[in-house]
Formats: sequence, C-alpha cells, structure tokens
Amino acid sequence: MKEFVISEAQTELAVLVGLITPEQNEQKTTEYLDELEFLADTAGAQTVKRFTQKVGGPSSVTYVGSGKLDEIKQYLQARIDNDEEPVGMVIFDDELSAKQLRNIEQALHVKILDRTSLILDIFAMRARTAEAKTQVELAQYKYMLPRLQRLWTHLERQGGGSGAGGGKGSVGLRGPGETQLEMDRRIILNRMSLLKRQLADIDRQKATQRKNRGRLIRVALVGYTNVGKSTLMNLLAKSELFAENKLFATLDTTVRKVIIENLPFLLSDTVGFIRKLPTDLVDSFKSTLDEVREADLLVHVVDVSHPDFEEQIRVVGTTLADLGCAEKPSITVFNKMDAYTFTPKAPDDLTPRTKENITLEELRTTWMARMGDDCLFISAAQKQNIDALKALLYNKVRELHVQKYPYNDFLYPISDGESMVDGQ
Repeated sequence: MKEFVISEAQTELAVLVGLITPEQNEQKTTEYLDELEFLADTAGAQTVKRFTQKVGGPSSVTYVGSGKLDEIKQYLQARIDNDEEPVGMVIFDDELSAKQLRNIEQALHVKILDRTSLILDIFAMRARTAEAKTQVELAQYKYMLPRLQRLWTHLERQGGGSGAGGGKGSVGLRGPGETQLEMDRRIILNRMSLLKRQLADIDRQKATQRKNRGRLIRVALVGYTNVGKSTLMNLLAKSELFAENKLFATLDTTVRKVIIENLPFLLSDTVGFIRKLPTDLVDSFKSTLDEVREADLLVHVVDVSHPDFEEQIRVVGTTLADLGCAEKPSITVFNKMDAYTFTPKAPDDLTPRTKENITLEELRTTWMARMGDDCLFISAAQKQNIDALKALLYNKVRELHVQKYPYNDFLYPISDGESMVDGQ
C-alpha cells in the first residue's frame, strides 16, 4: 500500500490554478491565489506561474477546460525545452475529486495537489505533539480513502492476464487490482478506527483537565491564520510560544493562566481558521476546538493590515457558527495597526473610493461605531494600545465571572509565574 506520509517539504517549483466564476470575480480569485501562494510557500514550494480561467463553474472531468489544461501542459514542457528548472507540482485552489485528480495527472504528468491536500501537508509539517500528529493523520486518511482508486491506476498498464488482450476490464487484471484495493481500504479503515479511539481518550483527558482548572473564566483567542494570535498570547501571558510569519504556525492549543491586576483567568491560543478549511480537519481537531466551544469569552483577532480582512472576518464567523459558538460573548481586536497602509485619492480623481483609500482613523471610527466597546485597535508586535486591551479584558472577564460564579471570591493574589500548558 502507498503510505500517505508527508515529510518536511523541500523547495520545488509550483504552478497555481484558479477559476473566475459568477460567484468569484477576478479580484477575488487573485486574492485567493495570493493566499494559495502563501500556503505553497509555507509548505516549501516556490510559485513561478499562475493560470486562471473564466468559466461558469469547474469541469467535473478536469476542473479547468481542455484548452486551459493544454496551455498548462505546454508551459510545463516549454520550461524543459528551454533548459529551465522543471515545475514539480501544479496546485489547484479547490478540492479535487478522485476523477479530476486522475485525469489531470494523466494529462500533465506532474504531482497534482489541491487546496485541501496542501493544507494537510502544512498541518503534517507543523504537528509537534502526539495529539496533533494523531489528528492530522486521521484527517489525511479521511482525505485519502475516497481517492484510493487512483493510487492503483498503474495496474491498468500491466499486460497479460486471462482476459482477452489483457485489457482494463479483463478478469485476469481486474481481480488482483480490486483485491489490493480492498486490502488497502481495510488497512486504512482499521487504522482510522484506532486513531479515533486514541482521540476519544484524548478528549476524555482534556475534559478532565478542563474540569480541574477551577473556577476561572476561560478566554480563547480565535481568528484567521497568521493574524498574530500567538504574538498577542506571548504579550498577555508573558510566555514564549512559537510565533512566525507563516500560515498555521500554531496547531496545538496552549493554555496560560493570565492575571490582570488581581483578576486571574485562563487564556488559550487556538489553531487559526482559513477559507475552505477542510471538514476532515475540523472533525479531527475536535478536542483542540473544544477549547473554543467551552470558552466563556472569544477574542477575535483580525489582521487589519490585510487587504481582505473583512472576508477573513466572515470566514471566521462562519466557522464559529459551524462550531456552535456564534452566540458566545466576544470582542474584536484589530491587530497590526502599525502595518496598515492606504492610498490617498488624488484631488481630481472622481472615481468612488475603495477600501484602499480609507485611512486607519476612518476605519477605526467606522468599526468602533458599529461595535461599541467590543472593538479596539492594537499592535501586538509594537505593543501599541495594549493597556486599553487589558482594561477591556479585565472588565469583560470580571463581568462574566460575577455572572458565572456569583459567590466565588476571585480577588486573591496569585503568583505571576503560574501557567498552564495544554491543560497542565
């Protein structure tokens, strides 16, 4: 059986492919491909070319049309003919079916990845603890199971057999292939059952740890990937969590005990969300996302310097709704205000203003008028407006504590060095 194992990626050249559809205009496709290129870079690939096609929807056979597929094929061959470094992979900005993967591979003869497999690749690279590795492995097998058939297409090229001509449908050829395929399915299903049992044990351990944390309000940092949650966690908890300008730098939930003035609470840093986050990953990371489900207060961290931050806000909102957390008390923290840029309009420019022409102060006024006291702007990296954030957290946590534990006296001194990592 071909093992679904992903090791630390080495740099290789990649081509990206996306679609422009009635539901996704050219600007949106460009933004999505920018993110896909960032994903590819995080996985260790260098993007050298992008291809887009304007269509009514993806082809069920090859995702893009036959003409666009030929154009990609000609580009790949031209690099070889011109003695340039060949492209090692073509990455598509949507999840591909087994049929699409098989047909595209047969046409291009290079490694084909879709958005889901690329994200799984990154998760496999980033997983450090036994829990994260188990969660990622389960998600990998879930992704692989319906695509097993294409892993055995090499059997179609075997000659001989008892059937006439040894063709694809011959009995002599079909039997061994199906036997091996079913054997692989059984191995994977058995392995998935074992992983699910292991994760169930982890769930019970985590639930016990959460019960043992005492009468403390739980605050969870949530947000799109790479918005600065870990940097903010380090600042508030005086810790040294790994933080990097890469997607999914943090996979394992870390919990710290934080004290603002004389008020203690638990702060957790969670895995970042992303557009089209694979359902298999959401299911597999149940025990990690339970920190979000059981939080009393959500701190939604937003990268205000990102040109498409409003779309990211919508993605996080949708994911939280899928987790059943949409109604939880929350505050929105617009991070990276120091990196925000805008382009002022020329006096004679009569075209409508776009979001690129809006100043940070205008943006601040707009959002704070809309959200009131549940919104503020900071820079975790530059430590700007952090005192205001601490004051807001103090008021919110105190209010929730009085509601949840009305007879519990929480105003007591605690050692500044106390902390909790993964529930410990």
